[in-house]
Amino acid sequence: MKMKKLGRTGLDVSALCLGCMTYGIPERGPHPWTLPEDESRPLIHQALDLGINFFDTANYYSDGTSEEIVGRALRDYGDRDSLVVATKCFYPLTDRPNAGGLSRKAIFAAIDASLKRLGMDHVDLFQIHRWDYETPIEVTLEALHDVVKAGKARYLGASSMYAWQFSKALYTADLHGWTRFATMQNHVNLLHREEEREMLPLCRDQGIAVLPWSPLARGRLTRDADATSARQDSDAVGKGLYDAAADADWAIIAKVAEIAEARGVPRAQVALAWVAAKPEVAAPIIGAAKPGHLTDAVAALDLVLTDDEIAALESLYTPHPIVGFA
Repeated sequence: MKMKKLGRTGLDVSALCLGCMTYGIPERGPHPWTLPEDESRPLIHQALDLGINFFDTANYYSDGTSEEIVGRALRDYGDRDSLVVATKCFYPLTDRPNAGGLSRKAIFAAIDASLKRLGMDHVDLFQIHRWDYETPIEVTLEALHDVVKAGKARYLGASSMYAWQFSKALYTADLHGWTRFATMQNHVNLLHREEEREMLPLCRDQGIAVLPWSPLARGRLTRDADATSARQDSDAVGKGLYDAAADADWAIIAKVAEIAEARGVPRAQVALAWVAAKPEVAAPIIGAAKPGHLTDAVAALDLVLTDDEIAALESLYTPHPIVGFA
């Protein structure tokens, strides 16, 4: 497994991060397509065997059961000192007051609950899942800094937001001497390249490691544009991300298929190789519901697209609505 430095943290991470939204009790939370524990554990074990040491989950995934399943599997199969475990907070798990957001109260409650579910005394990367428009960023950043100083998290990360917001957060942390964000987990793939305009250049300039989520556009880049899957049919979030621009994406999906056929590789490898080659990217976050998803992802790290192939893929892109911030 290829390893990379996680931005300026000094951490060594696998060039792929296993996204753990796929693992959780299907009846809990907003994702009915998740895999229960007995189906999740073999895939987490396989990821470890393949050399993946970077695992990303969130308190929101399957009402916290993703953290529980991942935590148990990593304790049973992994070496904690070599692993990099990430989780996130922001979305509420209940409809009670103060259950979500990025207030000091919410952040401290979230990290303690996540650590309990994971069965760990710290996480390596604690991320804000989204921007909180109702809490001053100073309040959020000071609370996150105190989480790090308390030893409950080693580093901090952020997820999808506008570049001006992320720049403001970095500046404010530096101004006060607080722990700054080391990573940005955002929406980057061949069907959504809006982050190339401002966020990726900002991250490159600031030494921020980029961790793209949905690098395969929730599977849309792995099959014909008119094909579907059980997950896609029940995935309301995916529909919100991609349905509005679906007609414009047909040509890109077809080009991925054409290059994959010419190369004799699965389409997933072509789409993932394009993301992984970006200089700002430390580790694309991949989902794996089948063993082949993991082996394809690892193989993609050795696939080098030619300049002509990259140009052919990128030339078909048209501006898209910015999605993924909600």
